[in-house]
Amino acid sequence: MLKKILLSFMLLSVFILCGCEKQEEQTDKLAEIKARGHLIVGVKYDTKPFGFVDGDNVLKGYDVDLARALAGKIFGNEKKVVFKQVYPHNRISKLNSGEVDLLIATMTITPQREEVVRFSKPYYTVGQAIMVPKGSPIETIANLNGKRTIVVLGTTGEKNLRRFAPEARVLGYKTYEQAFQALRDKRAMAFTSDDTILSGFAQDYPEFVILPQRYTKEGYAIAMQKGESTDSLAADIDNILDEMTRDGTLVYLKHKWVPSDSDKEILSKRIKRQIK
Repeated sequence: MLKKILLSFMLLSVFILCGCEKQEEQTDKLAEIKARGHLIVGVKYDTKPFGFVDGDNVLKGYDVDLARALAGKIFGNEKKVVFKQVYPHNRISKLNSGEVDLLIATMTITPQREEVVRFSKPYYTVGQAIMVPKGSPIETIANLNGKRTIVVLGTTGEKNLRRFAPEARVLGYKTYEQAFQALRDKRAMAFTSDDTILSGFAQDYPEFVILPQRYTKEGYAIAMQKGESTDSLAADIDNILDEMTRDGTLVYLKHKWVPSDSDKEILSKRIKRQIK
């Protein structure tokens, strides 16, 4: 009987020790990415100028270029990246299921999102804005109370609208293309989102304007899975972003994709230097 008890105790001890060792064996995400030989990045395909497919059927934009620059720093080759399309309503699930390594998808840092994903340092600052047709009577966000207003579901635009115009009649869509088409079809008085995203539509459709006021100041960041497995990846990405800040890469991407008049002049000079 004593032998049976001792044997049972030994088996239980082995089981517990094996279980502990298994728990401690966590995949290092950065090592996994390097072993695979390329990054898998979730980006949006409908948010010009950050991620979009243009008339030439080529994926391009600020976030796309940033992902390529990251691949260049990690692998020494900017082509070592695979892109997967994500939307605001499914991007976190695609990240946490392991379908993508990173999200570089106009994702603003919020306390709620920090509960489920890990963010890098911010790489771009945006503000909430309102787009309306030219000649619209809407002048401020307060004017949206009682009016139909378009948002993209799963974005901070919806939350901010309910905060600043709680009586607005919210019309939610899953994609930015659907949302903007609804504005063109006159289903609502306005469309609220990040100013940079709205600017992409305004560039192509001058019959719409963005009101001058900004109601928030938010930072876009790169999202990763939470947990110890991404410790080295997060540290590496933050170091790379710091380096991109020092060497002017982030400024260059802003000049290239979201240029002001002065930015266009700076970009032109840099392109001339590169050609030489």
